[in-house]
Amino acid sequence: MLEFGQAPDDAGRDGRDGDAPVVAVRGLRMRYGSVDVLDGVDFVARRGEVLVLLGPNGAGKTTTIEIMEGFRKRSAGEVSVLGVDPAAGDERWRARIGVVLQSWRDHGRWRVRDLLCHLGGYYAPYSAPGRERPLDVDDLIETVGLGDQARQKISSLSGGQRRRLDVAVGIVGRPEVLFLDEPTAGFDPQARRDFHDVVHRLSDMDDTTILLTTHDLDEAEKLADRILILAGGRIVADGSADELARRVSGQAQVRWSQDGQHYVHATGDATRFVRDLLAQPGADIGDLEVRRASLEDTYMALVQRHETGWPLAAVARFEEVGR
Repeated sequence: MLEFGQAPDDAGRDGRDGDAPVVAVRGLRMRYGSVDVLDGVDFVARRGEVLVLLGPNGAGKTTTIEIMEGFRKRSAGEVSVLGVDPAAGDERWRARIGVVLQSWRDHGRWRVRDLLCHLGGYYAPYSAPGRERPLDVDDLIETVGLGDQARQKISSLSGGQRRRLDVAVGIVGRPEVLFLDEPTAGFDPQARRDFHDVVHRLSDMDDTTILLTTHDLDEAEKLADRILILAGGRIVADGSADELARRVSGQAQVRWSQDGQHYVHATGDATRFVRDLLAQPGADIGDLEVRRASLEDTYMALVQRHETGWPLAAVARFEEVGR
């Protein structure tokens, strides 16, 4: 019988079982002194899934990520990453994960390509069938947009270029699970778009499971298969951006103009309303637009409900509606 979160024997080495969770967290608690930063966090992530963890400052996002990375010991609960408890992860397990921290101290005298070649060499002994390690360094450098800086010393890079290097360091070992903590901080718009392309490529083409934290709600909406909203040490919402919007506000706004007048109508079935509207005899409808609650609207509503004392029973009912 398998233990909590454990991958079957035939998937434990290369993680190829598509049914078993790649990441499983149950009853996770973290206490600092008398303060519970995490108070019963539960979620799973499957192969190739992109999960974005949202929450206000101090909600425990980075703590959650660090526990899954094996960098911080939890107070209680069960955590499994690739079938292994991160607190007991060995070198072989660590070779299968990638980490991009909020910041790290680099070696300014190294040149970009030399550093990635050096780090990549540590992963070579841990190649698996169908997953050769490391990634080709020259391809990787181009992928993260550092082709022109490959021979430069790291100390000469701009802040955005260093952040691109952080991403390259995190994926050089071709990870099966990638943890990204505020990965696009300091990125310009083009660098952010390039990074999004990298994330989609890793999840779609390499089946990499990706968990990231961000304060950029637009970024979360573009990247996430599922969004987890953390508040008060608990997951208060779990679903796609569209699913969460529907749960918070089941109605959409339909806006249109007719005979020089502008109209707004709230409806739970926008498709039917628009169909009926256009079917009216002699209807001359213009400026037709359907608006649903944005992720920002949803996020702010959920966090505000929690911060104003939304009871845990209501949170449970909210989650039940989405199942």
